[in-house]
Amino acid sequence: MYREVRIVPYPAELMYRVVSDVEQYPQFLPWVLGLRVKSHTDDGVIAEMMVGYRAFREKYTSRVRLDPATLTVDVGQTEGPFRKLENHWRFVPVTPESCEVHFAIDFEFRNRILGAVAGTSFEKALLKMTAAFEARAAALTAAPS
Repeated sequence: MYREVRIVPYPAELMYRVVSDVEQYPQFLPWVLGLRVKSHTDDGVIAEMMVGYRAFREKYTSRVRLDPATLTVDVGQTEGPFRKLENHWRFVPVTPESCEVHFAIDFEFRNRILGAVAGTSFEKALLKMTAAFEARAAALTAAPS
């Protein structure tokens, strides 16, 4: 399991909006080649995502649970290459202009060889992806309303 807590200079509500807006992921997340919302649920969406890195291309489906009252996003794979893939986001206001971002991910590939190859780069990829969410918040803050 990988965990990260960082303080960012953006409101918790903005960070929650960025992470919960899964349909926009292909616009700003590295390695996300495509995303399709398969269905809407009472508390979120079922989304199919195509990811790619070098020769690696894989499609998987996740259930994304959204809770705007607690500013949390919980994701779990329902179909795909992982034996287990769960990630959890929580946004805690620090000031009106900043928040703590709590991020945790737990994953295990079904294929042990793929897991060994991808696992070595996965933490670096996660850091790049969390930075992409922060960059998206910066871009939205700079954009005229």
